[in-house]
Amino acid sequence: MNLKEYKDYGVVKRLLAVCMWSVDEELEEKIEQVLAGYITNDCTELLGCLENGRLAGIIGIMRHSRKAAEIRHLAVQEQWRGKGIGRKMIEELGRTAEYDTITAETDHDAVGFYRNSGFAVKSLGEKYPGVERFICSLSLNDAERS
Repeated sequence: MNLKEYKDYGVVKRLLAVCMWSVDEELEEKIEQVLAGYITNDCTELLGCLENGRLAGIIGIMRHSRKAAEIRHLAVQEQWRGKGIGRKMIEELGRTAEYDTITAETDHDAVGFYRNSGFAVKSLGEKYPGVERFICSLSLNDAERS
């Protein structure tokens, strides 16, 4: 479900906060900027997954071309974690948008999730002081979509 028209932005903001690494006093402003970008930029989409009528998770993407997208934000409500919702959102994205490649940049905390979801993982080294970053890439083809 596209979240451009979703009414409960409080839940969306809390899920975006899970994805963002920022000092507390900057966090609210950054969340507002990110949310505004998803609403106004035609190359981005913020999608959600509902469970029992409630927003269980979000996935924010940036399209780089018709066939390639980058996951910019991915979060699942704490009570829904470990139930395959993140992986299902990625699978649905690949199936419905017909991308050939989906990428994500992440840190050590989430690299295992991407690896377990079928992404190839490559270290980018210490991109920020004391923080190793990884580029994760998932190649899709028509056989995997069926």
